[in-house]
Amino acid sequence: MQRDAPVRLMSDVAASLRSAPTPRIEYRPFNADTPLPRDVLGAVVFRDTPLKRADPRCVRVGLKPLLGTDVVEIWHASGPVTIGFDGMVRFAADADHMLGAVELDERRYSGGIAEAAEAAYSAVSRFVAGSRHPHLLRIWNYLDDINQGGGDCERYKLFCTGRAKGLRAGNPTGEDRFPAATCIGRRDGDPTLQVYWLAGRAPGVPLENPRQMSAFRYPREYGPTPPSFSRAMLASERLVMISGTASIVGHASRHRGDVRAQLDETFTNLANVLQRAAGVTPGITSKLGPQSLLKIYLRDESLLPEVHAFLRERVPSETQYIVLHADVCREELLVEVDCLHGDA
Repeated sequence: MQRDAPVRLMSDVAASLRSAPTPRIEYRPFNADTPLPRDVLGAVVFRDTPLKRADPRCVRVGLKPLLGTDVVEIWHASGPVTIGFDGMVRFAADADHMLGAVELDERRYSGGIAEAAEAAYSAVSRFVAGSRHPHLLRIWNYLDDINQGGGDCERYKLFCTGRAKGLRAGNPTGEDRFPAATCIGRRDGDPTLQVYWLAGRAPGVPLENPRQMSAFRYPREYGPTPPSFSRAMLASERLVMISGTASIVGHASRHRGDVRAQLDETFTNLANVLQRAAGVTPGITSKLGPQSLLKIYLRDESLLPEVHAFLRERVPSETQYIVLHADVCREELLVEVDCLHGDA
């Protein structure tokens, strides 16, 4: 179990958050094959069929939607949007935030997913550090066949090693200050590693979950390099961005083979992080509601009726969520949830 890192006086935290603008994100129906409105920073489309990229601000992730099939994740801009490219990085930015993406073919790298992840994160770290938005807040990672390979050769563990090396390119001090993050496995056979992120002009405040060990301090049994992310990031005094969260207490997976019990444990973890966030800033409520967006990754499509029943019982009716068919970083985990949670 870990305290939030870095440790700061509450007055310093409050001052930092007050200076941070709040990005606005929503799930809404949208024709993903048409250009985005000019006042949009970016959009994420989940679809397991070919998609014509109509706009460089659009990220297409090859996951099958099980619930929320007509929904696109829209990131609104706070003003004029600049679109640009820098090597393998493409980005869109307004005065306050930058939404960026790197998509690269693993086959270009003799070291496979580890080398590809290092290349992607080196590019992201160096680009963000030199930009007008130098603070990484939230990152999503998608790769094919995440659990393939045994022991230290499992693809997720190799990815973690490459990610850590790449992040050090932008964090040479080695300080334990990581963005919130999710890493999920696609099943489309596409060798593309996808990394997309939100960075800000102002820094966020990383948070940890008191009932979980910090991922960056996991013991050796989970691989040669622990995962480089914080459990959540306060992006402003009115928005917390929670990392991919699963049925883990301390560092151990719980409730193997029982999706409902795993969901219950997962939502207990989410509740603890929300309570922690609400304790830091009064601008955030500790309960899910209309200001919350959930993304649920489900390993076994046949479990959808159980998952849907749980969500109807546990999640407020005004909370939007999507369910995607995907693999989770540990083979024994059936489900993972990430959350964007707004103001009270």
